[in-house]
Amino acid sequence: MILVLVETDAKGAVEVSREAVTFARDLAAAGGGVPVDAVVVGDLPGGPDALVEQLGAYGVREVHHATGDAFASFAGAAWASAVQSVRARIGSIVVTAAGTPRGNEVLAHLAARTGVAMAANVISFAGLAPFVVTRQVVGGAALEEMRLDGRPAVFTVAGHAVEPVPAVASVAATLVEARPEVATADLVARVVSAEPPAPDLSGSLKSARVVVGAGRGAGGSEGFEDLLELTSLVGGALGVSRVVTSLGWRPHHEQVGQTGSRISPDLYIPCGISGAIQHWAGCSSAKHILAINTDPDAPMVTKATYAVIGDLHEVVPAINAEIRRRRG
Repeated sequence: MILVLVETDAKGAVEVSREAVTFARDLAAAGGGVPVDAVVVGDLPGGPDALVEQLGAYGVREVHHATGDAFASFAGAAWASAVQSVRARIGSIVVTAAGTPRGNEVLAHLAARTGVAMAANVISFAGLAPFVVTRQVVGGAALEEMRLDGRPAVFTVAGHAVEPVPAVASVAATLVEARPEVATADLVARVVSAEPPAPDLSGSLKSARVVVGAGRGAGGSEGFEDLLELTSLVGGALGVSRVVTSLGWRPHHEQVGQTGSRISPDLYIPCGISGAIQHWAGCSSAKHILAINTDPDAPMVTKATYAVIGDLHEVVPAINAEIRRRRG
C-alpha cells in the first residue's frame, strides 16, 4: 500500500501533488500493482466529490479526508498526526508527498515519529529490494542515491520530476472521512494568518509555457520595458534572479531559483543572468533554454540549448521588432 499526501486548492489536487500521485502509481506498478491511496487534510473549498473523481482518474483507490478543528489552519505536526493515523490504519509501506514546503515539513515530522530516514526531492527510484531512490541535493546541482531501509519508506517527490499523467484506466475512488486525534503540542507551531500575494501582472510562472528571465544585466528597475514587451509578445511570464529582487527592482513573487519558484516551461529565455547554482535549481527543468548574455563563459550560456552573446538591451529590442514585423 502506498499513501500520498495530497495538497489542494479551489480547483482540486494541485499539480505537484498530481505529479506525486503519478510517481506513486509508477512505483506501485513496479511493486506488483499494490494500491495507491491519498490523504487530504482540512476543508475542501469545492467539496470532496470532485476531488475524489479527479484522484480516481489518477488511479487512487481511496481518498482519506482528515477533518476537525485542529486543521482549520496549517500546522505541520498536526498534519503529520493525520497522515500517521491513516497510515497506521491502512498499513501503508510507503508514504510520499510533493516536495513543497508543506510536504517536506509534514513528512519530516512523520519520519521522526516513526524512526525512519526521509528522502526529500526524489526524482526517480532505482530498485525495490532494497528500495533505492535518486534525489536532488545542493539545490538541484547534484544527484544522490539513497537507500531507504526503514518502513514505512518516507520521501517527497521533487517538483516536475514527472509529468502528471492520469491512469490508463480510472478507478472508482471512494471517500473515507476521518477525525484523527491531535495533541495540543502539535498545534504550538501553526499558521495564524496569511496574506494573498500581490497580483502577478506578468503571468503565472509555474504554469507558463514560455518564461522570460531577467538578471543583473537589466541594469535597474527601469531596464525591464523591453523584457516585459517580449514577455507579452510570446504570451509568457517574467521571472527574475535573486539579485533583482534583493535590489528591489522587481517583486519577490517573480523570483526563480532555490528560494523562489521552480519552473519547467517549454522555453526559458534568461537575459543577463549568469546562472548561479541557486538560480539553476529553479530553471533546470526547462525543456529548452535560449540564453542572452555578454559573457560567453557564463554558466547559463554553457548550459543553454542556444545562446546569443550580446547586450540584452540591444538583443531583446531586436527580437521584439522581428516578432512584430513577422506578425505584420
